Amino acid sequence: MAISVWNTAYVGRVVDAVRAEGKTVPDELLAHVSPLGWEHIGLTGDYLWREDLVPPSGTYRDLGR
Repeated sequence: MAISVWNTAYVGRVVDAVRAEGKTVPDELLAHVSPLGWEHIGLTGDYLWREDLVPPSGTYRDLGR
């Protein structure tokens, strides 16, 4: 569940950022995007956090743009 919430939040942020650049992101295309993917999530329990890359509480990570 948490992975779906995370993915949904960041997909929404990316779509907003792309649209803010004036690019078109058709809603019809978004109907086929699923937040259920988790290939990019490490499930081994080995988490290495660089404190300088952890966003302040209540904020989001940079989209890398």
